[in-house]
Amino acid sequence: MRKIFAFVLSLQILNLSVAAQDVNKIVKDFEDKLKDSTVLYGHNKAIGKYYNIRGFKMYAEIYGQGAPLLIIHGNGGSINNFLYQIPYFSKKYKVIIADSRAQGNSADSGDSLSYEMMADDYSALLDAMKIDSAYVIGWSDGGINALLLAIRHPEKVKKLASTGANLVPDTTAVPQQIWDMVNPIYTTLKAKTNKTVAEKSQYKLFRLLVEQPHIPVTDLQKISCPSLIIGGDHDVIKEEHTMLIYKNIPKAYLWILPNSGHSTPIVYKDDFNNVVDRFFSTSYRTITGEGRFF
Repeated sequence: MRKIFAFVLSLQILNLSVAAQDVNKIVKDFEDKLKDSTVLYGHNKAIGKYYNIRGFKMYAEIYGQGAPLLIIHGNGGSINNFLYQIPYFSKKYKVIIADSRAQGNSADSGDSLSYEMMADDYSALLDAMKIDSAYVIGWSDGGINALLLAIRHPEKVKKLASTGANLVPDTTAVPQQIWDMVNPIYTTLKAKTNKTVAEKSQYKLFRLLVEQPHIPVTDLQKISCPSLIIGGDHDVIKEEHTMLIYKNIPKAYLWILPNSGHSTPIVYKDDFNNVVDRFFSTSYRTITGEGRFF
């Protein structure tokens, strides 16, 4: 037992040393890479392609060869949000990454937008690419889409890794401080009668944040694939809500990163890539009895 305690303590010390990062430098490095004209993710004319699916043209790029891996970005994001994941995973996977409906290059002039719509879009995208199933990574809204893809189209998901997802749009899931930051922007946009094209797009995305999702806990129990549920210990999603998601998926692991907010794929890019890759590469282990000591 002493050896086990010492091993656990050493892991905690390692995590603390990793956590002592210069987050400001990480943010600046990421923003600089987004501005770098040599980084083509999200606007790679050589490989980018539009797919006519479900009433709009969905823009996607594919990198690498191997088992299909679908990566899904968050609200208002784009393909280039995963500039640290694409080069890593494309070494051994066929990375499929798209701009979600009404975001990035995937324009959609319709008024309605829901997570269910987007999950169905990704299922249709895989069909259009003649891919029967894939590993899935989703961040934030993309994490919600990953969960819904596994719920609504279980045959399409081999394994999923979801970071920063929520089931409901209220303060049981989101800290009051974050809610108080987002809701006034939504209220202002909603009240404006003559919205510009850009404001209409912003309103649609903020409305998605404030009014959705509504995923019953019982639906999580329909997820049959192994799932890695991820969050930061200071995420915009409460850690107890991330725990709720983990607890209700039959075959799930939980990973809460220390000293981390919402941007786990950026701030902890190397750990994120290695842990998710290892999760995809190894068989799911049911841990009971004496196995809980190791």
